[in-house]
Amino acid sequence: MSSADSREMMLMQPLRLGPMILPNRVVMAPLTRCRAGAGNVPGPMNATYYAQRAGAGLIVSEATQVDPTGQGYPSTPGIHSREQVEGWRLVTGAVHGRGGRIFLQLWHVGRVSHPDFQPDGGLPVAPSAIAPSGTVNTPGGPKPYVVPRALEEGELPGVVDMYRRGARLALEAGFDGVEIHGANGYLLDQFLRDGTNHRDDAYGGPPENRARLLLEVAEAVVGVWGPDRVGVRLSPNGTFNDMGDSDPAATFGVAARGLDGLGLAYLHLVEALPGDVRHGATGRLDSAFFRPLFRKAIIANGGYDRGRAEAVLRAEDADLVAFGVPFIANPDLPERLRIGAPLNTPDPSSFYGGDERGYTDYPALEPAGIGE
Repeated sequence: MSSADSREMMLMQPLRLGPMILPNRVVMAPLTRCRAGAGNVPGPMNATYYAQRAGAGLIVSEATQVDPTGQGYPSTPGIHSREQVEGWRLVTGAVHGRGGRIFLQLWHVGRVSHPDFQPDGGLPVAPSAIAPSGTVNTPGGPKPYVVPRALEEGELPGVVDMYRRGARLALEAGFDGVEIHGANGYLLDQFLRDGTNHRDDAYGGPPENRARLLLEVAEAVVGVWGPDRVGVRLSPNGTFNDMGDSDPAATFGVAARGLDGLGLAYLHLVEALPGDVRHGATGRLDSAFFRPLFRKAIIANGGYDRGRAEAVLRAEDADLVAFGVPFIANPDLPERLRIGAPLNTPDPSSFYGGDERGYTDYPALEPAGIGE
């Protein structure tokens, strides 16, 4: 591909996102890698990993629990202690040193946890006392999910405060903004969908009530960062973590319009993945569905390759495209996309946990191969 052709690529066009000018429209999706150190503190290895990928228009960090009760996987980082703030400063400093931009993803897993992760061995929390199917990978090995404890209405302001505190600590840690994780069957998604929310109070019932906690969290985080440095991730077709909803168009339409009213920087949409389709998702709630509902930037995410990414951008159904697994194996993914270079093959056995192998040792293009 010639330099003239690459300049015409939508993926390589700059985009204003809030106060930032992104040099391209390639987003590094949040990728849980289970490589935080003791105390769920990021370290130098994590800083190297993110810095290698600083060529992304925007990096969204791996999901990061806002409270000890929000953990559901081994060795995932947190943003609720001073040590974690200092660890994340290593990461943000390394990314900024390479000229990159990085948002922190704020996370609470809700029912997708186990007493082995919980302070004092307590029950995980959820909107309703409904256990997901399957097993959870605990430090002691796989164990069946337990029935969670339904949060009382009076506890929900405290949940909002968890996200507010996490947002403040992310600001101290040097991030450029934050993304609220409202997808993939975790706590805010559990409140949003009627398959997991059977409440009969102000946070249950119609979609307007089920979206209430998500919107309260978003408003609290905006109070810390301002709206133009806050995004939200949703998975309207997602079945991961035993999720479902009787009317996704109505539910996520309400959520999107509510988030639009807050003036957020972007909406990050996980479109239907092959596993979701196998479990009955139609995939019709894609970025085109949300474009009339949300006025700011839309990030499309869902197994995109170079060609599909160009198509969704040219159709103006999305403004950016997030890549997950390709970024694991290709630290220089934007450059490879720009020149049409082959991609490295990922090693799924090293996706979760471990050391530098399969984490920071994937090769970048040789300098002689760049721009050919």
